[in-house]
Amino acid sequence: MSTHQIGLNHKVMRRVYVFSLPIRFFHWINAASITILIISGLIMANPPAIQQGHEASFGYWFGTVRFIHFAAAYIFTIGFIFRIYWMFMGNKYERWENFISMNKDFWRDMRKVVRIDVLLRKNESHVSIGHNALAGFSYFILFILMVVMILTGFALYSNMSVALFPQWFTWVTGLLGGDIMVRSVHHVAMWGFILFILIHIYLVFYHDYVEGHGEISSMGGGWKFIEEEEILKEEK
Repeated sequence: MSTHQIGLNHKVMRRVYVFSLPIRFFHWINAASITILIISGLIMANPPAIQQGHEASFGYWFGTVRFIHFAAAYIFTIGFIFRIYWMFMGNKYERWENFISMNKDFWRDMRKVVRIDVLLRKNESHVSIGHNALAGFSYFILFILMVVMILTGFALYSNMSVALFPQWFTWVTGLLGGDIMVRSVHHVAMWGFILFILIHIYLVFYHDYVEGHGEISSMGGGWKFIEEEEILKEEK
């Protein structure tokens, strides 16, 4: 936590180091891999007809798309494993307690954020140094979607790969009742990611504009600007 202070709207602000370098790396690598997975997945689900003047085997563009998809899937999986590990090793703003909690204050804060962010109640404000309760819980849902994507994705891949790792997921196909259901669950989960991304981007810009805490830049440099009185409340 920095001692650097500035005046903003007649309030004393203090610079707080919220997101560590490993989390920032994870965020952007994960964002890139998800984007690549969605684009390549949509192409694989509905491949466009591309006319070429040479033999199709010479182009091999669809095989390249599949390779990119599977490579991004491995990066996505490694990133997910790292994030689970960092839930127990990260700082207090990065640990698992920020995503799910049995504490009544967590659920009370979530209701308050819903009133502000969703119902747009005026004359109400809520300051969170790290993730607010609603954001934290939405990330918990996202982690569940990530598990679903990994399980179903590698289950589908196991049918066409002799590698060891995908074979660990063959049981998923039997559990869900066949490839068609696995593919359907995988596809629906992808649209869950798309919905999350749209809401996430909107709320990040919304909070950055309304609160002025550096919500966007915090995932670049790790710092946020928080009212000193709010920091003192947390330290008590």
